[in-house]
Amino acid sequence: MKSYFESRAVDEVATRTADVLILIGRVLLAWVFVGSAYGALSNFSGSAGYFRSLNLPAPELVAIVSIAVEALISVGLILGVGTRYCAILTFLFVLVATIVAHRYWEYPAGAQQMGQYNNFLKNISIMGGAMLIFVTGAGRFSVDRTS
Repeated sequence: MKSYFESRAVDEVATRTADVLILIGRVLLAWVFVGSAYGALSNFSGSAGYFRSLNLPAPELVAIVSIAVEALISVGLILGVGTRYCAILTFLFVLVATIVAHRYWEYPAGAQQMGQYNNFLKNISIMGGAMLIFVTGAGRFSVDRTS
């Protein structure tokens, strides 16, 4: 069992390094959107085809909007621009993506269902990270400079 002084030391480190850790958290959260936007842009027909396979209307438009939103999320989180609004956008974008694309319970038991389940869990975690960024703000190392 940790003593009072040991837990206090951890709290002090967290407090002292909070702005750096918030920056790292923002970048790590944004990383998935950077990669996704780049992948969708470099294989636009594949992205549109995926949205078509989900029976979404205007799959090319959905792909364009998705790429634009992911790019906006990436820039906003990394630079700390409109960070709280960006956190809300991130939460809503991932919520919609989860509802539309990762309904794991609709897949037959096996590898496909597990893959979709893992994506579902990843998205839940991303939404949690977005909530934390919404609450903490961008920190000192940002355009917003909320601390």
